[in-house]
Amino acid sequence: MGNPTQTSDQEPASERLSPSVAGTIRRALRHDRWALAGAVTIALLGLLAAAADLLTAVEGQDPYTYHNDALDPATGGPPGDFGGMSGAHWFGVEPLTGRDLFAIVAYGARTSLLIGLAATAVSVALGVLLGMAAGYLGGWTDRLVSRTADVMFGFPYLIFMIALGAVAPLSFPRPLLLIVLLGFFGWPRVARVVRAQTLTLRRRNFVSASRVMGAGTGQVLRRQILPNLWVPIIVVATLLVPERIGAEAALSFLGAGIPPPQPSWGRSIGDAVDWVSTDPMFLLFPGGALFLATLALNLLGDGLRDAFDPQMPILTGGRR
Repeated sequence: MGNPTQTSDQEPASERLSPSVAGTIRRALRHDRWALAGAVTIALLGLLAAAADLLTAVEGQDPYTYHNDALDPATGGPPGDFGGMSGAHWFGVEPLTGRDLFAIVAYGARTSLLIGLAATAVSVALGVLLGMAAGYLGGWTDRLVSRTADVMFGFPYLIFMIALGAVAPLSFPRPLLLIVLLGFFGWPRVARVVRAQTLTLRRRNFVSASRVMGAGTGQVLRRQILPNLWVPIIVVATLLVPERIGAEAALSFLGAGIPPPQPSWGRSIGDAVDWVSTDPMFLLFPGGALFLATLALNLLGDGLRDAFDPQMPILTGGRR
């Protein structure tokens, strides 16, 4: 019968079914200017987060020190029309506290990107495990996973997280709590995609050959199914990261996310709402950073999806 990991013409199954991931990504960035712009923007924001210590040291500020001398005593806000922007405070200062806004945005990038990426990793891990089990095993496993995913799609998880955040002990690290909760509520989208792909893969000849040769369920899933799922996993993960970042920002905006004084884009945006008419810079910089991050990740995700497979059932919508 031959090697079960190869197709009838002796070409490895994983190479026959899936394009070179790295090569396809390079082609997508080379031919799709929007995907390239998204990738460059993400790289710059990642550099801002990674080099926050160095950049704020160059500026001579940090996100925690109060600068009351940079505020107008009469209003509590920064003087002038540009939020107190100067050589000492590149983005100006935060009203009422005088904290450096550039430092808040730079360190807030760490918070938002870390939570977004870590929560996505949790969602992908759960979604891949449950989606493969549902698609390959079928039967009651498929029904249980599918019905649970349907319920979670309609579950108002933001309200639940706000309520849980209100009763969670203060000693429990809030970033970790957000990662766990956002990651848990994100797995159904991944599982739906993985299940659909697994249903197709389990009928392929190389999978049937592996079973005939005596391979167990775990071995088939690990060696035959999973290698051919990396393309949809990468694409759906890229599109899920901005949703997790936006959810963290929404929770921080509502006061149920990252507590002060830890920098957070969402909380800064929430605080800036009351100052938008007198200090628009306070809203412009954290709001602009959040907008760029979510837009860039969506552009990159759309570009990768179209490059790998324009018909891939990842998410609705997208550029065409």
